[in-house]
Amino acid sequence: MPQLSSARYGKDNIRVYKVNRDEQSGTQTVVEMTICVLLEGDIDLSYTEANNSGIVSTDTVKNTVYILAKQHSVTPPEHFGATVGTHFLETYDHIHSAHVKVVTHRWTRMVVDGKPHPHSFLRDGSETRNAEITVNRGKGINIRSAIAGLLVLKSTGSAFHGFIQDDYTTLCETYDRILSTEVDCGWSWNSFGGISNVESAVPQFDEAWEAARKITLDTFATDSSASVQNTMYKMCEQILAAVPLVGAVDYSLPNKHYFEIDLSWHKGLKNTGKDAEVYAPQSGPNGLIQCTVKR
Repeated sequence: MPQLSSARYGKDNIRVYKVNRDEQSGTQTVVEMTICVLLEGDIDLSYTEANNSGIVSTDTVKNTVYILAKQHSVTPPEHFGATVGTHFLETYDHIHSAHVKVVTHRWTRMVVDGKPHPHSFLRDGSETRNAEITVNRGKGINIRSAIAGLLVLKSTGSAFHGFIQDDYTTLCETYDRILSTEVDCGWSWNSFGGISNVESAVPQFDEAWEAARKITLDTFATDSSASVQNTMYKMCEQILAAVPLVGAVDYSLPNKHYFEIDLSWHKGLKNTGKDAEVYAPQSGPNGLIQCTVKR
C-alpha cells in the first residue's frame, strides 16, 4: 500500500526590499532578497485525505515574511532566516521543521564626485549572498552560508597535466591556460541550539562572508593552479582556519572554457600556443568540479 514518505510545502520567490533611513545623516541603506520558506510537520492529511485543516496557507507564509521583515533586521541573512523559521515553529505546534533560503542581491552604493552617494545604488554583478537555514523542533538550527554567481577569470597561471591518457582521451596536456569559473562556495556552521545562539553569532556571519570571499578571490588570483581540484581544496583549508564555528566548506566550480582558434588557414596567421591571443568562449559542455572539506 502506498505511503507518503516525505512532504513539505511553502512559498517560493518571495521578493522583499527593505530600506533603512538614517534621519540624522540622510543616508539610506537598501537590501533586496528573494526568499523561499518550506514547512514540514503534521500535514499528511492534506495529501492523502484532501483535509487542509493542518495547512498554513502559502499566502500566509508570504505575509509572515513581510511582517517579520518590518519588525526585525533583515541583515545578516542568516539571522533573518533563523527568525523566520523559528516563528513558524513557535506559532504552529504541528509544524516540526522550517526550511528557509534567503538570496541577497547586490546593490552597491554609487560614488559621485568621489563621495558615497546617500541614496543611489548600482548592481555590479549577478553574485548573490545566500543563506539556507533549517529550524528543527527540539534539534536546533542548522545554517549554511554561501556565495553564488561570482564570475572570475585569470588569463594565465593555470595548468592541467598528468591526467589519465587512454583510448578515450583527446584532451592535450597544458601548462598554461585560461581559468574561469562561476563560484558557488558554501560553509556550514556548527549547529545552533536556538535563536538566541544565532543572535550571539550575528557579528561572525558578516565576518565569515567577507573572509570566504577574500580567500576565494585571493587564492584564485595568486595560486599557480595545477588543477581546479587542488585550488579549491586550498580555499577550503583557509576558510576552515579563518572561521572556527564552521564545520565544513564546499565548493562547486564549473569550468568556463576558452578555446584557441587555429587561424593558420588564413595566410599562415599564428594564433595557437604561445601566439594565441584570440579565443572562442564556450557555453558547454563544461567540466564541473566539486568538493566538501570537513574538520
